Amino acid sequence: MMYWLQNRGSLPSFFGAPTELSNGFKSPPLAMEGGDPHLRALMRTISASESNYDRPYDVIYGGSYISDYSDHPRRCVTIAAGPNRGNCSTAAGRYQFLDITWADKAKRYHPQASNWLWWSTYSFEPRYQDEVVYRWLSDRRAWGFDIAALLKENKLGVVLKRLSGTWTSLGYGIEPNVMTPKLPVIYQELLEEELSRAAGAEEAFDEGG
Repeated sequence: MMYWLQNRGSLPSFFGAPTELSNGFKSPPLAMEGGDPHLRALMRTISASESNYDRPYDVIYGGSYISDYSDHPRRCVTIAAGPNRGNCSTAAGRYQFLDITWADKAKRYHPQASNWLWWSTYSFEPRYQDEVVYRWLSDRRAWGFDIAALLKENKLGVVLKRLSGTWTSLGYGIEPNVMTPKLPVIYQELLEEELSRAAGAEEAFDEGG
């Protein structure tokens, strides 16, 4: 199914308003519902340095935007600066998935595939970007450790270091940026919001039950 963007100026209103943090950074909410608040806060923290745009779900490397979410855009944009200058990057979406990474992780974690003969495509809609990353981060076998458990032990630094080989702007990789040193504070503020949201949802469920 082709999913066309209806509003090229900002995130669709159904995502909710971005959260403005103490350092002035605005973090859009996740498109997916539910999940561990610690992992949700981590996902938003990753996107703070990887896709710091008003419309993170449809941005590609270099700052241009995709026009539909039917699949990963697979556009290879020349890298103008940094250690990989001269190469090209297919990074896209809130978590800046490379095309080969999306193909691999979507095959493992995407809840729904579109099959055309021998070829499968995976919708790049915002909620699916979130769900693939959430399931990936939840998979202890994929990483060799329990990310959620470390976060609950307040070991964010350990987590960011171990994830920096995948997302190189997290503080221990080769491509830090202006957001990198702010990530610990961003995470803590987002965690407070996600914990509060989860508590409110649980209370509403109890009242409704």
